[in-house]
Amino acid sequence: MKRSKRQLLSRMADRIGKPVGAAIAGSVLLSACGQSDTEVQVYQSQDDCSNSHPELAEQCRAAYQQALAESAETAPKYDQRQDCEADFGGGSCTPYQYQGNNWFMPAMAGFMFGRLLDGNRYSHTPVYSSRNPYSPYYGQWSTANGHRLGKASYGKRMSVGKEALAPKPKVTRTISRGGFGSTAQAKSSWKSNKSSSRSRGWGG
Repeated sequence: MKRSKRQLLSRMADRIGKPVGAAIAGSVLLSACGQSDTEVQVYQSQDDCSNSHPELAEQCRAAYQQALAESAETAPKYDQRQDCEADFGGGSCTPYQYQGNNWFMPAMAGFMFGRLLDGNRYSHTPVYSSRNPYSPYYGQWSTANGHRLGKASYGKRMSVGKEALAPKPKVTRTISRGGFGSTAQAKSSWKSNKSSSRSRGWGG
């Protein structure tokens, strides 16, 4: 190292009270620790995902299948098809059977795919969108508990927080028309009023 450069580094170290190299390392570490968002893309099918990431075809397939399984358990449930379609639009709901009950739930519109922060796993969270222009979720991606993610667009990169990727509770009761939108305003309302089968929340 040239003498002039050593002198410059020495003066910088004196000003901040620690070696320059340690200061830089500390800055990088703090930046990494503060990072809480994960970059993901939403795909409609495993083929769409695989076409965009040929080298991750197996991860795309696994994420899609896991998202479908998760959607069946965690998506909001309705007693009547028309109530489900009032929230998600005509043709957007499918039958679901649970302990002898014939319910309806929104079909999965896509799934989030992205490398999680641990670097070894990929997200498989199902997402939904409403076709009803009067719904607050019209043209928006949302998770099973009503957490909005932004404008619905396949393949577009977006950053989501840990709330969007957190496991959702299994749904064991139904909600009424308009319940999805109203519950989403109180993000944890699915935990309350468990005694009512027509409560504002729908978690297990």
